[in-house]
Amino acid sequence: MTTSRRRPRVREETLRRREEILKAAMATFGSKGYHNGPLAEIAEQVDMTHAGILHHFGSKDHLLLEVLRYRDESDVAGLDGQHIPGGIDMFRHLVRTAFLNAQRAGIVQTYAVLSAESVTDDHPARAFFEGRYRTLRSEAVEAFEALCAERGVAVPASVRHASASILAVMDGLQVQWLLDPTQVDLGEASEFAIEAIVSAVLDPRPSPLGAVPVPTTESGAADAVDVDLPVEAATA
Repeated sequence: MTTSRRRPRVREETLRRREEILKAAMATFGSKGYHNGPLAEIAEQVDMTHAGILHHFGSKDHLLLEVLRYRDESDVAGLDGQHIPGGIDMFRHLVRTAFLNAQRAGIVQTYAVLSAESVTDDHPARAFFEGRYRTLRSEAVEAFEALCAERGVAVPASVRHASASILAVMDGLQVQWLLDPTQVDLGEASEFAIEAIVSAVLDPRPSPLGAVPVPTTESGAADAVDVDLPVEAATA
């Protein structure tokens, strides 16, 4: 009987300590990066030993992945089923997330640093970010398809570009905001970009850029491409 009473309390303490470690690791990795963020510094922040950190997470690589999952869970904590919604609600969620991120610079910095680092050879978070972006792009495509069906418009061929662009704009604005928050309004700028991209999918129009020269080919000639012209305009 005594053991059964103590077990929940022990588990609560373990979960609390794990969360403390995750928050400390997020701060360290966000300020110094993964490779330059020592476990000893993380351990010191939570008054533990290096061995104590490894007891909870097994390895530094595993701790990194748990930090990233913890960060993602915080984005959907208040959503039904803790999952990003579909259709127009997905894009509304992305806008709300941008405004929320403006109040949590530490989390944003950790994500920006680790996602940039993950493109390097043999980085332990590369597979995580590849999968994350693949999933988000797919969910955005599905949201666009649902939205187009709801509005009774054809799904344009550019929908995959639109999905990748929304994610790229959000991440790029986060970097600009981290560098100079006095000059970049993260929430407003993200909302502007997301609205523009969604509008372009729902109501595609001839590009104001016209034909844009692309970098020269091996022959030295520059090709010109039409920028996302709708089918009607391209065949007119």
